[in-house]
Amino acid sequence: MAKKSKKQQQSGGTPATVALTAAGVAYTVHAYEHDPAHPSYGEEAAEAMGVSPDRVFKTLVADVDGSLVVAVVPVAGSLDLKALATAVGGKRAAMADPAAAERTTGYVRGGISPLGQRKRHRTVLDASAHHHATICVSAGRRGLEVELAPDDLAHLTEAVSAPVARA
Repeated sequence: MAKKSKKQQQSGGTPATVALTAAGVAYTVHAYEHDPAHPSYGEEAAEAMGVSPDRVFKTLVADVDGSLVVAVVPVAGSLDLKALATAVGGKRAAMADPAAAERTTGYVRGGISPLGQRKRHRTVLDASAHHHATICVSAGRRGLEVELAPDDLAHLTEAVSAPVARA
């Protein structure tokens, strides 16, 4: 995980925002009060920010043929595991164990960001992201999102773009 300077720690920076700042990418941080009782982290974020759920993307970690892969899909839908496997040249995909996802990304469930992860993984960004000028993804903790251009996200994560979400 990227180390934070004292200034970054005091300002509430996360490895995701630190990575964005270091890359010189334009982004906006959206903070909201996280409700632990809400049934969906992504839907909660969309509601709290007043943003359409098709512009808010969740970061999911899957196991594809024994390797962890990051999928970034709209919170309004779900991940198509078969499409994800195909997108990375694999045969089988299953959701990763939550503890393994947290350990390998350095983030907690509900706050996993595709940016600033402890270890870089192959990443697939759902093709629908490119229908929007900006999308929102977790900034690395519950109650904190970053809004950025999907092309910037794809570039920084070296993501491939593929239709991996189901409505």
